[in-house]
Amino acid sequence: MNITKLNTEQQNPKTMNIDQMSTEEIITVINQEDTIVPNVLARQIPVIAEVVDEIVARFKRGGRLIYVGAGTSGRLGIIDASECPPTYGTDPELVVGIIAGGKEAMTEAIEGVEDDIEQGRTDMENIHVSEKDIVVGIAASGRTPYTIGALEYAKQKGARTVSVVCSKDSKMEKVTDYAIAAVVGPEVITGSTRMKAGTAQKLILNMLSTASMIKMGKVYGNLMVDVQMTNEKLHNRAVNIVKMATDASDDEAKAAIKDQNGHTKAAILQIITGLKAAEAKALLEKHEGYLRQAISEHYEGK
Repeated sequence: MNITKLNTEQQNPKTMNIDQMSTEEIITVINQEDTIVPNVLARQIPVIAEVVDEIVARFKRGGRLIYVGAGTSGRLGIIDASECPPTYGTDPELVVGIIAGGKEAMTEAIEGVEDDIEQGRTDMENIHVSEKDIVVGIAASGRTPYTIGALEYAKQKGARTVSVVCSKDSKMEKVTDYAIAAVVGPEVITGSTRMKAGTAQKLILNMLSTASMIKMGKVYGNLMVDVQMTNEKLHNRAVNIVKMATDASDDEAKAAIKDQNGHTKAAILQIITGLKAAEAKALLEKHEGYLRQAISEHYEGK
């Protein structure tokens, strides 16, 4: 496809004279264009929901959520993946981000890597993609050869495949099982897809990972009850989460967290049910980490 025909490469008629605007006018038009994104995404909610259910099904089969992309798209996938372990206590291998050019490409633009379709296939082969996994390809244009190569290989291996794109009728849509097409229109700066397109992609990935973690029992109410206490801020957050979930005192929350070796969810169950530490841990494990189900069984048995 001629790049000039892509939605993401069109000129925005509202910003043809942006270089002559005042600072406030520039910021205002950027803000106005950004407000387009949520309404576009609202029309994609049904397919996003289908993808979430597929992710959860894959997780329960021992599979992974794998993001793959080049440039900004690849970086967004890695950012989303890297936030899952501290926020939801997941294994780092559960949600994986792959970027064309490898780790170096997170901070530097590496010439030509996005055009290498074979490297996309090789990178999927190197992480042993299988039929248990779901692979989400991210590309504003929907035509990035590296990402297409990765998706084609994943599909050959039986993995479910998803495209997150910002163009109409893209090649990536044609090679995937699910297509999330957030067509947000021309960018404020022509072709600068780190702007509206990048925002749309970030919001979609937020939905995919967050909703999947909720469905996997990683959230109780709206509390991140599997938070990992890897620093002082997160330790304090864990204590506050236990207090909010149980109405316990500061000392009670800290004591329960200590009893449960830093496992916030088990500490909550221990306080709510009054069970001993080992009993609370066993009950939670019986329900595969679903706190609400564990609480229900405890009280139904009384």
